[in-house]
Amino acid sequence: MFERRLWFHIDWALLGALIALALIGLAQIYSATGGGTSIYHTQIYGIVLGLVAMVICMAIDYRSLCDKSHLIYIGVLLLLVYVLFFGAVRGGSRRWIDLGVFNLQPSEFAKATVALALAKYFGESRRGAPARGDLLIAGAITAVPLLVIMRQPDLGTAVTLLPILLAVAYVAGIPMRIFGILAVVAVLAAPIAWQFVLKDYQKERISTFLDPEQDAKGAGYQQIQARITTGSGGLWGKGFMKGTQGQLRFLPVAHNDFVFSVLAEEHGFAGVLTALGLYLFVLLRSLEAARLAKDRLGAYLVLGVLASFTFQVIYNITMAAGLAPVKGLTLPLMSYGGSSMIATLAGFGLILNVRMRRFTN
Repeated sequence: MFERRLWFHIDWALLGALIALALIGLAQIYSATGGGTSIYHTQIYGIVLGLVAMVICMAIDYRSLCDKSHLIYIGVLLLLVYVLFFGAVRGGSRRWIDLGVFNLQPSEFAKATVALALAKYFGESRRGAPARGDLLIAGAITAVPLLVIMRQPDLGTAVTLLPILLAVAYVAGIPMRIFGILAVVAVLAAPIAWQFVLKDYQKERISTFLDPEQDAKGAGYQQIQARITTGSGGLWGKGFMKGTQGQLRFLPVAHNDFVFSVLAEEHGFAGVLTALGLYLFVLLRSLEAARLAKDRLGAYLVLGVLASFTFQVIYNITMAAGLAPVKGLTLPLMSYGGSSMIATLAGFGLILNVRMRRFTN
């Protein structure tokens, strides 16, 4: 549990940057929803619960958490299976467990869970350099929750598990030629995935990304409005709650998938640089935590959590700028979503955990 002397080794700068991003997101949600709505208050609860989850993940030694990762993995997997049969349906997807006052999305917690499981698998290996068999086992650990999440369907969240596998496997020493082979296989399998895996609405999103004007009032509407919103802020923006696209609801789900577009419109290039600077600081500070980790277990855990977070940040921002197909991937720490906020802050609790225990036995 948390020892008093560890208090002095907490990375307060990283913690401050995380809270700053959460508060910026909270302000933009307030603006995008038109004031103190239930969405805004739910986000406040998410931040508070997320900070509690962060403290819990910091208090318990990460080595103990990794040691029990198989139990955490099974627990999260059972929740994912439960969602498939009994989950609440929203927008045609069955992703949530209705707890009355709160909708829990177990898929958000699968990211840190997979990071823990892979860190344990590769970190405790004493057989020398990992080989193809190790990658197959690690791939199976990742594939099980990924396939279950895809069935919800939630392809966006499912894909965020892949960077965890690739990052941990790479730093663990999997030969680059294996990654090259996997890349070739992925390219060759793309036509098959297009024909048999992707659903019609997912194919439509990709085609409208390439040419949104072909259906400007339908499937391409979000893409076009996101570009307009992001580019309309100029240098200093239109001012808090003075944006036209977000305030007049031209941009759908502005508080969720496109909160970065609202930030760009209201605070301009200066606001965008501030947010990007904070995200970059979080990334670099977390990488430093991996470098300072006292063992491979801690380094793999940090990089696993960070890989999923970084992928999601990059994809959401490029999507807001119209440079990637529209997908239901939120911007971590800033977009609306209680489960996402709790899971993200819990994940960074693990990163803070590794850093502050770098001097312990």
